[in-house]
Amino acid sequence: MTTIVFVRDRNHRGQEISGYIDYAHRLKTEDFGPYFSGRRKLLPRHSDLSFYNWDTNYSTSNSTANYQVIADSLSGLLFKNKRDRKMVCVDPKAPSPGDNTTCARLSSQRYIQITLFDHITRRKA
Repeated sequence: MTTIVFVRDRNHRGQEISGYIDYAHRLKTEDFGPYFSGRRKLLPRHSDLSFYNWDTNYSTSNSTANYQVIADSLSGLLFKNKRDRKMVCVDPKAPSPGDNTTCARLSSQRYIQITLFDHITRRKA
């Protein structure tokens, strides 16, 4: 299973930012102790799957070892899982987030918005 985390919150400058984080990729590349203990907030970075600063209109997108970013004008932002090649649709108006994918919207007092997209991969035979 892989998880994409959508986070919308304010950075240390008070600017509203949002983005999609490949949770497995971030776990491999940094120490999550401060996040788990509550000393630090999990915020999107320029190096994550996607990042957008609402105040400066700066945006980036990056593929990771698990996902390829696809910007489609009709479907919006999509993430293609590199293992099973299934699409994860993060559009909140879409009827489904995709095959083998579930979406959980969480309520939190620490973040403006947080949503988890859990994708179960199947190894092709």
